[in-house]
Amino acid sequence: MDAFFASVEQRDNPDLRGKPIAVTGAGERTVITTSSYEARKYGVKTAMTVYEAKRLCPFIILVTGDNKKYAQICTQLEEICLRFTPDIEIYSIDEVFLDITASHHLFSGPDNLARTLKGTVKNELGLTCTVGMGPNVLIAKLASDLAKPDGLRWVDDETVPSVLEHLPVKKLWGIGRHTEEKLRAMGITTCGELGRAPLSPLTKRFGIVGEHLKAMGNGRLERPLELDPPEPKSIGHSITLPKDIGKREELLSCLLRLSERVGRRARRYGHKGKRITLTVRYGDFTTFTRQATLPAYTNDTGDIYRSAVAILDGIRLRKSVRLLGISLSSIGQDAEQMTLFQEEDREKKAALTKAVDIVNDKFGEHAVTFASTITQEKEHRVISPAWRPSGVRKSDV
Repeated sequence: MDAFFASVEQRDNPDLRGKPIAVTGAGERTVITTSSYEARKYGVKTAMTVYEAKRLCPFIILVTGDNKKYAQICTQLEEICLRFTPDIEIYSIDEVFLDITASHHLFSGPDNLARTLKGTVKNELGLTCTVGMGPNVLIAKLASDLAKPDGLRWVDDETVPSVLEHLPVKKLWGIGRHTEEKLRAMGITTCGELGRAPLSPLTKRFGIVGEHLKAMGNGRLERPLELDPPEPKSIGHSITLPKDIGKREELLSCLLRLSERVGRRARRYGHKGKRITLTVRYGDFTTFTRQATLPAYTNDTGDIYRSAVAILDGIRLRKSVRLLGISLSSIGQDAEQMTLFQEEDREKKAALTKAVDIVNDKFGEHAVTFASTITQEKEHRVISPAWRPSGVRKSDV
């Protein structure tokens, strides 16, 4: 999708069309989540602070994002893509991979399928997208990046070498700034140079990843689509607080709400875990984690919360806290035998929790919640990079 969040806002508000806008979160500590192409001409980028964006473009228009709306459009996009092939991977909220090997003949070939897909997205969603096609996800993604915005590009096997020859290595999916710097130190700046580089120096510098990098330099990436997402390794939530806090009662209130969100999502998809991880970030962005292992698998809010509190009480906080996060990992099944009375108590607790979950599913998250959390300031949520429109990675936004 092209400048997804910003394009949605321009679609829904004609006064924003053709103007430099940036979508932000609702809190004071927000950053730029997406900028329109008009704003990008001035250098405004994702993750910039509002101050930086205004310095580059003083007349930029800031728009508070609507996460629920973006999530709904992503779900609609998924439905559209499934009309063209059942083999799709939702890679992020604004990006989808499609394997059209077995279906393109139904649309008179890959090129016509791509054009039909673009037209369908435009007609039904009122948004533009860019389609890149290639022999694998690496080249398809590159083709899309090179064709933005509102473009279509097909890079087939025969044209891969010429496209890559003078292309900077940083253009390849997965090569970040640090890898780019290390390659530059080896005299490698283009994909063509990377593809021709001797393997030995690459593996000496990067280990087995060196083989992977050389293959990418030649336009190869053996990565199948993730059609059926694997079981989650962890389920977690974090929150950047509206202001730094240090009082124990404030921290505990936040931990309880996070514990409920983690437990609720785990219960929704039938997962339990034995390890609790607490993440703490100070106001100066110093971040650390601490873990604890439970005696049995659980997805109960109380179990998660008590473990998180015990971890917190074992930490000597030196500064006020900017961010808190809780995750449940070591996902598995509880095979431990409980005594009869413990089983009865657990069944009563599970029945109560299920009733609360049903109410919250119907009337919205926190319709029924713990009394100690209701005085909290409203959370200013952002969409996690791990968010997906279905499955355990779908969380309330």
